[in-house]
Amino acid sequence: MSTSTANTVRHLRRAVHAIRWYVRELSGEAVYDRYVAHARSCDPDAEVMTRREFERSRTDAREADPREGFRCC
Repeated sequence: MSTSTANTVRHLRRAVHAIRWYVRELSGEAVYDRYVAHARSCDPDAEVMTRREFERSRTDAREADPREGFRCC
C-alpha cells in the first residue's frame, strides 16, 4: 500500500470514528455507556441497570420534572 493510500485510509477511519461519536452523542446512546463506566468505577460489585431499565429511568425522570422534560401530551 502506498503512503498516500495509507494516509487516505487513516483519514477516512478518523472521519468515520468522529461521525460515529457525534451521532452517538446526539442520539443519547453514549449516555448509557458513561453510566455503566461511572457505576463500575464507583463500585465494581454494584449491580448495573440494563439498557432498558436505564432508558425507562431516564424517561420517568424527564416526565416527572416539568422543567426538564415538559411534554404537552
